[in-house]
Amino acid sequence: MLEVRARQMMGYGREAAMLGRIVIAALGALVLGLVALVAASLAPPHGLRPPATRPAAILIEPVRLVTMDPDAPESEPDRAILVVGGEIAAVGQAGELTVPASLLAGDVLRIDGQGRTLLPGLIDAHIHLWDEAELAGYLAHGVTGVRNMSGMPFHLPLARRIESGRLLGPSLITTGPILNSPGPNQQDNHMLVTTSEEARAAVRRQHDQGYRALKVYSNLERDAYLAVLDEAAQLGMTVSGHTPEGFRGEGIPYDQPFEIRFEDVLDDGFLTIEHTESIVWHGLRDRLDAEAMVLLAEEMASHSVTVTPTLIAHDNLIRVAQSEGAYLSREGTGTLNPLISRLESGVYDFWSGVDPEPREVPRAAFYRDATRQMHEAGIVLLAGSDAGIFTNLPGRSLTRELELLVEAGLSPHDALRTATINPAQALGWTDRGRIAPGQRADLILVDGDPLTEISAVEFPAGVMVGGIWLDRTRLNALERAATHTSIPRTGRRVAASLMAQN
Repeated sequence: MLEVRARQMMGYGREAAMLGRIVIAALGALVLGLVALVAASLAPPHGLRPPATRPAAILIEPVRLVTMDPDAPESEPDRAILVVGGEIAAVGQAGELTVPASLLAGDVLRIDGQGRTLLPGLIDAHIHLWDEAELAGYLAHGVTGVRNMSGMPFHLPLARRIESGRLLGPSLITTGPILNSPGPNQQDNHMLVTTSEEARAAVRRQHDQGYRALKVYSNLERDAYLAVLDEAAQLGMTVSGHTPEGFRGEGIPYDQPFEIRFEDVLDDGFLTIEHTESIVWHGLRDRLDAEAMVLLAEEMASHSVTVTPTLIAHDNLIRVAQSEGAYLSREGTGTLNPLISRLESGVYDFWSGVDPEPREVPRAAFYRDATRQMHEAGIVLLAGSDAGIFTNLPGRSLTRELELLVEAGLSPHDALRTATINPAQALGWTDRGRIAPGQRADLILVDGDPLTEISAVEFPAGVMVGGIWLDRTRLNALERAATHTSIPRTGRRVAASLMAQN
């Protein structure tokens, strides 16, 4: 029973575990009880209001550059960068880059980069966003772009508000609601489909609602899955997520193979495959076999797949278990959405009482090794933190993910690629992810050198998002603003999402 309970609460089923049927019924009651407070909670957090004015130009020098440009050195000392509007206007040698005379009449902000490193803003390719206040937590820790992996109706207009400059926040891409079939991992926030007709209708419905990215899940049955792929191709939508396994019959996966083989999904055109642990579950039938993982990584690489490992998601389960729950109260947990934390209370209690040594600690080591093997095979990796669920903190958890990627065997520079140029290219953000003239001015300035200590990115000295400069004082204010999530606002949005799916 413990084995089943553990598997239900981790891995491929963790993302929506807090939204079970009984909890959703309680959530509906909560929303009705708090409806009188909703109107007062609709205003965006003050920390996310864009500045009324901005300097004509920003010059940062002298600074060490980590451009992430494939043709550039890993780092370049004594450099300068000029930002005009929302773009990088020029990159050059410190002391030699000048502000155009046409801009000198305006306010020019000069930032001292001595002893610091400038690199592209970080991108978290796998989050769960419940409230716009959480956006402040990402900015406070250098995350200037995010991909939300479980869409709700409010995400699309929120993304437009950010893009138009009406709201300060990381650029936002979202999938639609998760597509799944009935089975062990179904959740009430999934759109459940079984037949090809139901699947096609669900894809068209998401497209009509404005979504252009789909997320599929592990229970998805063969006919429904094939219909999702076909309808998505016709509508020009991308597909990401957990690799569908088909109907989970008796004895699967230990005694019987999955109905849909993992290898048969690899040429289906996924934009990204999520979670190393899900790959081990489906691709290796949950066997921790190092030799088999090497062969699987080579097979995956031959199909040019892209993977978001999210090592931090499993690692945080272990940290909670090892600390007997104390990790749940560490610094920064105030930025977790309080409503989601309440819904996670049963999961918190479970993992606070688990002995992680006999099972989960070896698994964590294997997941790191598997991630290294995928990297060495040439598979493109994207950094994702699964922030917004369990105890994965908005913004900070991406640094933990980068640390784990380095522990897995990636160099710090390669780890930074997974959070900059790799996700920018994979997600279609061709104007960011590297430092070069003409690129969008999404930048982070950090003390020290993240190529020798990757953790340096967690608390930047400054962040630039779309050309807007946020100094350490402003970042501290954003960290505080991230704690001001609204329970009634979150409840209203979750309830609206569930109604929109029915």
